[in-house]
Amino acid sequence: MKERFKSNLTWSDVTPKATFLNRRALIAGAAALGFAGPAAARLSYRKSAYSTDEDPNTFEEITTYNNYYEFGTGKDDPAARAGALTTDPWAVEIGGLVERPGKYDLGDILKGVTLEERIYRFRCVEAWSMVVPWIGFPLATLLGRVGVQPGAKYVAFETLVRPEEMPGQKYPILDWPYREGLRLDEAMHPLTILATGLYGEEMPNQNGAPIRLVVPWKYGFKSIKSIVKISLTADQPPTSWNMQNAREYGFYSNVNPDVSHPRWSQATERRLGSGLFAGRQPTLLFNGYDDVADLYSGMDLSRYY
Repeated sequence: MKERFKSNLTWSDVTPKATFLNRRALIAGAAALGFAGPAAARLSYRKSAYSTDEDPNTFEEITTYNNYYEFGTGKDDPAARAGALTTDPWAVEIGGLVERPGKYDLGDILKGVTLEERIYRFRCVEAWSMVVPWIGFPLATLLGRVGVQPGAKYVAFETLVRPEEMPGQKYPILDWPYREGLRLDEAMHPLTILATGLYGEEMPNQNGAPIRLVVPWKYGFKSIKSIVKISLTADQPPTSWNMQNAREYGFYSNVNPDVSHPRWSQATERRLGSGLFAGRQPTLLFNGYDDVADLYSGMDLSRYY
């Protein structure tokens, strides 16, 4: 496959940690906005137009309680085991129904991404809910750069397979690699981002370094981590949890309090960090992101779940 945007420099050469978040300009801007690191949990920062006003969870909560089965099924396994993952150099293969297929170096993908495109505070729901200050940019920006062909209707994603560094992949928990997908209009919505950091730091390994998807109106397993492949397709792509148990995990996986998981109600949720005895709160349709409702106009959301 032809490689584009490729230079002789590695990602770390182009983007060392100190300047990772959009080089020196972005770090300087982030620091001015109270986005300089874990301590910024108590500071305000400039939010995107789609950011929630809710207070974010702490850096520790966000980075120590994770689902990332490539490192184990325990919530603390990713933080304990993900340190060995090598994320530099990193490239993302983009193909299928695109005008400019190729293997794109991450440093080149990030070139030209502005500060305004990269600060989001999103509510996220899995078996719990949390608010994460992601650093990212719209997936639509990248898809626009590679050129979407008219026949494309879906976007498929794949995670890295490297069992020597991702010990969970040594076990048939899922059919590796981890796969996810979106309908094209979902992928092009400005709420759908590719995140490369959080709380002003480059993305921790346990949270999906170095680049992951964030789709805040869907359940967490849709937001695939450590992406190495993106494909534009005409047909709905297979997705890992749907392949594992289609009855429990539909392709769309929108947050919907009116559609129960076969084994439990999804009408309420618990905020991570609220304490064992804290009350649950009502789950909001589309996780409260009403901007996406038009994407599903006329669809039976109890059937397309």
